[in-house]
Amino acid sequence: MFNPAAFSRNCFRTAAFAALAIGAIALSGTAAAAPPQVQLFALNLSPPVQSAPQAQAAPSEDEGAVTELPARLRRQIVSYATREAPGTVIIDTPNTYLYYVLGGGQAIRYGIGVGRDGFTWSGTQSITKKAEWPDWTPPPEMIARQPYLPRYMAGGPGNPLGARAMYLGGTVYRIHGTNAPGTIGTHVSSGCIRLTNEDVADLYSRVNVGTKVIVLPMDRRADNS
Repeated sequence: MFNPAAFSRNCFRTAAFAALAIGAIALSGTAAAAPPQVQLFALNLSPPVQSAPQAQAAPSEDEGAVTELPARLRRQIVSYATREAPGTVIIDTPNTYLYYVLGGGQAIRYGIGVGRDGFTWSGTQSITKKAEWPDWTPPPEMIARQPYLPRYMAGGPGNPLGARAMYLGGTVYRIHGTNAPGTIGTHVSSGCIRLTNEDVADLYSRVNVGTKVIVLPMDRRADNS
């Protein structure tokens, strides 16, 4: 016999179960989709990670090494009384200075390296040639003393003549730069006059072919400061 009340209760239970099932399915789908959303949200809010700074290798002695000259050997304008005309170059061998006469009682003084014992010389010459990054061909007398030397070396940073050279008369001597700035202020060469590459470039820009060069002997000092 049909019972309306029982039928109504069964319909209600069925609807409730169906609602619960639909809700569970919905929650399951939401939960499955949730992780990518949460992960994306977390990535967006995370602060950027800074990589550790890479350590820089210390420069080698051959790369960018700078030799700081003593104050007395640095290029500077000084008082210098002389009867020589402006533009004259005077080599003060015993004091390891080169003076470029400005006139008016002043000169530019450069620190230099000069000839070692037995290889100094004196006299008056003129500049007969100028060269930038000169090649080096050791003279026969130097080869005889030092047979291990190269017979020829192209100009460049490794060349012992340095960045510039000014050739003196018909002699084997030059005023030139150096790839060994630590030798400035010493008696070390075979008679040539050396300056730092920076100083020789400065002097090179001031002198011309024909410039007078006076090289003082070891027993004559030009004590001007």
